[in-house]
Amino acid sequence: MRQRSKGLYFLTHADVVIDPAIPITDWGLSERGRERVRAGLVQPWLPSVTAIWSSAERKALDTAEILASHLGLDVQIKADLGENDRSSTGYLPRAEFERTADAFFASPERSVRGWAPARVEQGRIVAACDAVGNTEQNGTPLIVSHGAVGALLLAHLLGLPISRELDQPRNEGGNWFSFRDTAPCWKAFDIE
Repeated sequence: MRQRSKGLYFLTHADVVIDPAIPITDWGLSERGRERVRAGLVQPWLPSVTAIWSSAERKALDTAEILASHLGLDVQIKADLGENDRSSTGYLPRAEFERTADAFFASPERSVRGWAPARVEQGRIVAACDAVGNTEQNGTPLIVSHGAVGALLLAHLLGLPISRELDQPRNEGGNWFSFRDTAPCWKAFDIE
């Protein structure tokens, strides 16, 4: 990854309203998710952010809009910052989703239940973040995205194999890492 900006931050959306009748990409933040994002507005690094880039998915946009309003910035949307393509299954009950996600990370070269392979999704998110870094060469962008692709990106940054061990903490999202760190790792956004 040729990230040329002064620093780049990656943040996942927080808690969402899960509704099996609505496409996953249209799920928005829950009130708890909104509260957690607002609580994170005290992060000491946040004022250094010069641009906000978001996935086109509603939950990421909800997060990005709260941050943009606080910082007086616009949200720039990049579809390639989206979550791994799970459209073949859509909503899955929690236990079934967890089993499928485990298989997704365990077999990165193959499609699991029609999901795009993890290796393909890793290439996409790395290229998307690289494009943001190249666009924002003189600034400090914040990317608002999703947990699974964040884990794939983190594996790339650390030079490690794809593994669910690199997934964000099981706290319903709202986690971040910095590309500037020598060993990036997940941190909860709503905790300073």
